[in-house]
Amino acid sequence: MANKEILLVADVFANEKEIDKEIIFQAIESALEAATVKRYEQPIKVRVDINRHNGEYTTFRRWQVVDVNPEINGDVEFPSWQVLQEVAQFDQSDIQVGDFVEEEIESVEFCRIAAQTAKQVIIQKVREAERRKIVEAYQDRIGELITGIVKRIEKGNVYLDLGGHIEAYIAREDLIPKEPVRMGDRIRGYLKDARLEPRGPQLFVSRTAPELLMALFRLEVPEISEGLIEIKGAARDPGYRAKIAVKANDPRLDPIGACVGMRGSRVQAISNELAGERVDIILWNENEAQFVINAMAPAEIQSIVVDEDKHSMDVAVATDSLSQAIGRGGQNVRLATELTGWELNILDAAQVDKSQDETSIRAKNEFMELLDVDEEIADILVEVGLSNIEEIAYIPVDEMLEIEGFDLELVEALRSRAKDALLIKAIASEEQIETSAPSEELLALEGMDENLAHELAAKGIVTVDDLAEQAIDDLIDFAGMTEDRAGKLIMKARESWFSDEQQ
Repeated sequence: MANKEILLVADVFANEKEIDKEIIFQAIESALEAATVKRYEQPIKVRVDINRHNGEYTTFRRWQVVDVNPEINGDVEFPSWQVLQEVAQFDQSDIQVGDFVEEEIESVEFCRIAAQTAKQVIIQKVREAERRKIVEAYQDRIGELITGIVKRIEKGNVYLDLGGHIEAYIAREDLIPKEPVRMGDRIRGYLKDARLEPRGPQLFVSRTAPELLMALFRLEVPEISEGLIEIKGAARDPGYRAKIAVKANDPRLDPIGACVGMRGSRVQAISNELAGERVDIILWNENEAQFVINAMAPAEIQSIVVDEDKHSMDVAVATDSLSQAIGRGGQNVRLATELTGWELNILDAAQVDKSQDETSIRAKNEFMELLDVDEEIADILVEVGLSNIEEIAYIPVDEMLEIEGFDLELVEALRSRAKDALLIKAIASEEQIETSAPSEELLALEGMDENLAHELAAKGIVTVDDLAEQAIDDLIDFAGMTEDRAGKLIMKARESWFSDEQQ
């Protein structure tokens, strides 16, 4: 093949495949190198250099410079393509180990065999370049919606044709469950990744990601794309239900109404796109508790107790709304948890009220007995949120003085009595621990063993009621204890608290 034909091949491939011409030249050089090596019985190293302007090429045989190897008597291991440094330095004094010594040799003709080899190399290089080009083109589009036509379905995985011989891949786990997908269907997806792979898919699309829901809302609701409404988060149970939190940056706008659209047209279009997935639009609120109340819709919340340390909330709902708050298979509370980022514990409001009443009564009686105060003062202490004498003993004086009707003399007297009561209680507890043994009821408790019962008794947990008042963290340090076992033991001990109600 004439030198000009080499230039012609480079031009044709570069124009048809839109590949850098340099890649084509490198492929032809590799083909000529392979054809040259085949002419020798021993393996050699060859370099071919094509002039990019006129197509002429020169071939060089190469020897790599190596150091003396004492294991092979100071000789080289592969004489056909290696040379000792001390020998190479006769011609080039500054040559280093790892460099190459080159000698021009006769070039092979770019014949049919060489052309065929070049063709294979070129095709491989072109494929690699095309794949690299696709990844580079879509790298900046990660996070966007893309639309394609279902080209084929293999083992539940879907391949989309994006046009221009570009394919995207949707894994089976990224497809909406039970969604009918057929050849030729046009579907949208969320581009979650674009990465260079030696073979197989490079563009990875999801139909289950919460980001897909957010992208669809940005597409359907102009106020979101204009920045008048902001999406704060989304959670999905793909194909069944989803929640999305929105906030209006313009106080004149109703964000929920804008997202729903006239007669529900906007949210219905999104639901149809997601195989009928029901979408709840939630009003975001900077107050975390109010945000949780909104996220639990349509269930009505009666009270919330926030635990900042555990980043959890105890959410109390009416008995008849309990199933609605939890949702089918825990769906509603699970989505609300994911959307808000808080661990939500759903409780029966009736049981919570009863438990709170019992706690208040116990605290009131404790104050009257240990602090020697009348019922009126005990009621005031309970009403302001104090539940045990430890709090009274160590609460700052300034906070106690804020209670209406309390003066410094009364506050100091209460704090002194509380500290005395704690001291007496501690001494009595130590004496009890030294002589205590587990009650028969504690020994007989389901899940209890004798060693654990005696170990608990040594720590002052003698009866079933003592155990019921513990938390999982209180028991986790005992020998052989796990969180699961501790939880079961505590719940078993607490069954007696509700026995009257059950009867």
